[in-house]
Amino acid sequence: MKFLYNFTVFLVSLLLPIVSIFNKKIKLFVEGRKETFSKIEALKNEKVIWFHAASLGEFEQARPIIEELRKKAKKYKILVTFFSPSGYEIRKNYNLADVVCYLPIDSKSNARKFVKELNLELVVFVKYEFWPNLLNELKNKKVHTILVSGILREKQLFFKSYGGFMRKSLEAFHHFFVQDVNSEKLLNSINFKNVTVAGDTRFDRVSKILEQDNSLDFINQFKNDTYTIVAGSTWKEDEELLVNYINNSASGDEKFIFAPHNIKSDAILELQKSINKKTVLFSEKEGESLKQYQVFIIDTIGILTKIYAVANVAYVGGGLKTGLHNILEPATFGIPVVIGNKYQKFKEATDLVKIGGCISVKNQEEFTSTLINLKEDISFRNLTGIINKKYIKDNLGATKLIMNYIKNNI
Repeated sequence: MKFLYNFTVFLVSLLLPIVSIFNKKIKLFVEGRKETFSKIEALKNEKVIWFHAASLGEFEQARPIIEELRKKAKKYKILVTFFSPSGYEIRKNYNLADVVCYLPIDSKSNARKFVKELNLELVVFVKYEFWPNLLNELKNKKVHTILVSGILREKQLFFKSYGGFMRKSLEAFHHFFVQDVNSEKLLNSINFKNVTVAGDTRFDRVSKILEQDNSLDFINQFKNDTYTIVAGSTWKEDEELLVNYINNSASGDEKFIFAPHNIKSDAILELQKSINKKTVLFSEKEGESLKQYQVFIIDTIGILTKIYAVANVAYVGGGLKTGLHNILEPATFGIPVVIGNKYQKFKEATDLVKIGGCISVKNQEEFTSTLINLKEDISFRNLTGIINKKYIKDNLGATKLIMNYIKNNI
């Protein structure tokens, strides 16, 4: 298994540059990694705490810990690495990190060089990032390594009879902070007892959203005290449901804000043309009387969280096909959240669907009836929002547990 893994890594490293000629995202993946080792030179002779996140969602789980470390452990430099371009490209200028770069491909030579170049005091992997060559190198160098907001599942290689190679790499972790009891039991089943069920640090992150100024003048002008549905991080499948509802079922006293995941001009134009209500783009808002429009399309990034603050109902995209986006951000504002039906890999979505704060739909009929019900039944809408707000409050505290551990171990 070890040989097969390393051969696959070698093969992928040969093929990716070829594929990158035809794929823009893969090109970012390949070109960005060429800068990794030059970037970490800035950390030479410094004591470093390294956080690794697969993408943007995992970064949000690391973020509350990074913020606390910046306040309480200022002598350390902070390195943040990403696997995915979708995380790196958005957070490459994150101001609380000293260096942000791509994780090198997990070959033996890259792992050896990366760990050797850094004076690592602590390494924090997030959720489900397990790179065996890097982990083995960290173990060999006796670098203190932890997993935070971890999620383990029975189908993972660690729990298979032939997964010894991957199980051994887990020995690099000094402690596992996991989200649920099932993950703890799975680790216990392969003789890892150094586990704490701490929950998800994202709850601590989103709870602080309420402490910031979330007002946006242009959004307030558009809303104009009207019932508003905010559709965040939508994909084409999500937008088809929403557009059908807007064109055929929506009344004149409700408004819609789209914040699509894909903000390329051709996709935005296609979305705009599909809507037969009066629609305005963020990029064309200047000089417009925004309150006269019924649909607002946000063709920029970075302001969705604040937009959720004005919503009466939120729809969060990705749950019909591509992978559900962040539902905790709208939930923290105490509003109902509607999602697609492919959410089972996301603990918070599974929890909220079960207790009634989040409503899952699988087709146009369910989507339309849900939105009509939420608009017309104010008590149902308010109760659903209260469930979400309480769920956030009841799950705070993971960051504090992890910070206490870090304080006592570095």
